[in-house]
Amino acid sequence: MSEPNELTLKARMSSEKISENIHIFANDPSLAFYRVQEHIRKVLPPISTKRNDVLQVQNGLQGHFYDMEYGVQALKSIQKSESIFHNIQEMLKATIFMKQQLKYKAKKKVKTENGKNSVYKRFSAHLTFDPLELPDLSGGQPNMGELQRSHTTLH
Repeated sequence: MSEPNELTLKARMSSEKISENIHIFANDPSLAFYRVQEHIRKVLPPISTKRNDVLQVQNGLQGHFYDMEYGVQALKSIQKSESIFHNIQEMLKATIFMKQQLKYKAKKKVKTENGKNSVYKRFSAHLTFDPLELPDLSGGQPNMGELQRSHTTLH
């Protein structure tokens, strides 16, 4: 009867191993899900924080993108106005030339007017008038308005 004990022992060991394997197979998925859940709980807050940071950076970049587009369009409109600036430059050149011609004509006119009255102007420019050198004939203060010389001949 030793053989049946041995057979029973082998059957018992086999059944224990099968039971253990069934227990492992039965609990293995729940253990795996537990590990997955543990991993998610550990990793999710930093991932969420990084996602929010990325969204903020994306919004900032979107604003900068709109600013750059606005700048590019402004530069394109300036390039289109090149002909207008060229016209303004030509008008400024013409205006400067006309102003130079007017100055030249004015100087020429002054020289011709100076040439006509040059003897009188040279004579009157050397005269000096000092009201203190005249004798006081009226007995009072001299009228300074009458004694002042007109400066219109000097100009």
